[in-house]
Amino acid sequence: MTLDHKFFEGDENAPVLVLLHGTGGGPDDLLGLAKALSPASAVLALAGPVSEHGAARWFRRLAEGVFDYEDVVFRANQLADFLIKARETYGLGERRMIAVGFSNGANIAAAVTLLRPDALTEAIAFAAMSPVPEPPALDLHGTRVFLSNGERDPMAPLTSTGELVRALRERGAEVTEHRHPGGHQVTIEGVESAKEWIKSIADR
Repeated sequence: MTLDHKFFEGDENAPVLVLLHGTGGGPDDLLGLAKALSPASAVLALAGPVSEHGAARWFRRLAEGVFDYEDVVFRANQLADFLIKARETYGLGERRMIAVGFSNGANIAAAVTLLRPDALTEAIAFAAMSPVPEPPALDLHGTRVFLSNGERDPMAPLTSTGELVRALRERGAEVTEHRHPGGHQVTIEGVESAKEWIKSIADR
């Protein structure tokens, strides 16, 4: 199954940004964020395949903050397979690919990094929390994740974000954490920190 998406060409020397919107969003939601993070990048902007009362999402949930974990795994694999196919479809080869997600999009990005390192090894996640309670013990050395979270975020509490950080680090992933005093949002400071993170890894 393919996923609805838009693709915008970019500099082949810049990373490809995969944009994953929050609940009720669409492919255009994070285009401005992509420009702020890496203006020269090619962009793959996707639409969540799950509908919750007409609002697009990446996976089902049973209630606010309560995920359908079986569906998380299914949809993470669906997205991973799509990303692998997209490399062929758009001639991306081995170019660096970074998922950029907010809220529900950040959670699916985190799930793919935990479950499918063959498809995705870099992610920038704004307002993410732990997407799966017991991810498999995969070797995630080489995986790099940037997390930006609010200290007063009722939708993505830091306790759950901490579980995600532990899961990633226990498997060998490199995690960079950014905190801001706000809530469930993308902040200017978070964007600037993520932009520097992209550059710092490219300079290695």
